[in-house]
Amino acid sequence: MAPCLGTIARRVKKKTNAKIIGIMHNVIPHESFPLANQLTKYFVKSCDGFITMSKSVLSDLNQFTNNTNKKFSPHPIYNIFGDIVPKEEALKYLNLSTEYKYILFFGIIRRYKGLDLLLKALANSKLQKQQLKLIVAGEFYEDRSYYDQLIHDLNLKDKIIFTNGFIPNHEVKYYFGASNIVAQTYKNATQSGVTQIAYHFERPMLVTNVGGLSEIVPNKKVGYVTETNPDSIAEALSDFFVNNKEEEFSKNTLLEKDKFSWDKLIKAIEELIK
Repeated sequence: MAPCLGTIARRVKKKTNAKIIGIMHNVIPHESFPLANQLTKYFVKSCDGFITMSKSVLSDLNQFTNNTNKKFSPHPIYNIFGDIVPKEEALKYLNLSTEYKYILFFGIIRRYKGLDLLLKALANSKLQKQQLKLIVAGEFYEDRSYYDQLIHDLNLKDKIIFTNGFIPNHEVKYYFGASNIVAQTYKNATQSGVTQIAYHFERPMLVTNVGGLSEIVPNKKVGYVTETNPDSIAEALSDFFVNNKEEEFSKNTLLEKDKFSWDKLIKAIEELIK
């Protein structure tokens, strides 16, 4: 996208007095590729200022520009997927048994998102005693065979539910409604829209301590911040289910949601323009 957006920005600046502000989801690609730095610099140099959605991205920007016109404003909540659906209704819609509790892994599957860490955590003896299932809801952007083999080796076949495809907007509410906790066991990250969907649906979360995820999910308040290893993930999930933390964490999401309003993002942009 850099050649396209960088060229458009330069043409706009040449023909108008408009200021160009880049809203930066991430600056450094999750997976490296040739000319990545040069392409990033081409776009970054076309901007007069920047909004970053995590403090880690604000820091990353320093590698590409000395521009001081930059401001952190958290990723706003995604509220386009409908209202909260009662758990019973969501389970019925997805044809899921009420006998189990469900962990949701949502979004495209790429190696950096750490689905393998979550699968290995599920094989932990502490979680094997629980009536749990993992819903993997999203498209594979890589070879699925690696995960199928891992599931076979860990004897988890009966504990995993794959959707095998993109989740339409009108169905997102059912996946979050059916889940007891949303897991983002990323190996590296900046921030994620998935946490903001989870906030909208008032779902507890588990995130790993990478990038800006820990900035968004207060540990042991709305969920857990774990290390990027299966044992740490399993320990947190065990605490969640054994000690029945769902209701407490769900209530606490209400206290945090206001931090992520769209009004606050607009205010940040207006302040940056001034």
